[in-house]
Amino acid sequence: MAVPQHELTLGEAADLLSRALPGHRVEILQGRLTATPPPDGSHALSLTKLGRAFDRAGIVEAGLEYVQGVGLWLPTLPADFAIPDFSVVDEDFRDALVQKNCYAPNVFRLVVEVTSSNWSDDLGPKVECYGEAGVPVYVVVDRKHDEVLLYQDPVNGKYPAPERYERDQSVPVPVSVGVALDLSVDTLLDGD
Repeated sequence: MAVPQHELTLGEAADLLSRALPGHRVEILQGRLTATPPPDGSHALSLTKLGRAFDRAGIVEAGLEYVQGVGLWLPTLPADFAIPDFSVVDEDFRDALVQKNCYAPNVFRLVVEVTSSNWSDDLGPKVECYGEAGVPVYVVVDRKHDEVLLYQDPVNGKYPAPERYERDQSVPVPVSVGVALDLSVDTLLDGD
């Protein structure tokens, strides 16, 4: 007697993969399941120093918070979601829970991705997904190409060409984020 098989949904497959690969970041981008290994030390220090810079800039006083590894529900396909490395969000972002610990895109002011082994996702599908979601500012710390890219103000779901910043330069955080500060490209790339 044949036993009917249950075909997994993409969301169910993502849940299984998350349990099978502890410490990995599992996302669904444009209908494609991805898993990224845990960050290296420089990646982690870049995010720590980024948080400190936002603290010094008065993020809490501006009515904002920064979070690491919090899900962003994407409008691209029904099961799509991303887990940015670092995000600046409205202080009441928890009221915008969609599902699976992912929050509505309208509470995100800025997302930052520090490239790892999956650098092509940060430079391709995530640019498209975050633009379509209307995320006002997307910063890619591109360790593969040794530069920082600043995407901002998507129009009709697409970001214009990014501003590129090289070593010994600073990236100005756009006014739309809600705090004023400049970020060192060297610190973003190296965590130093």
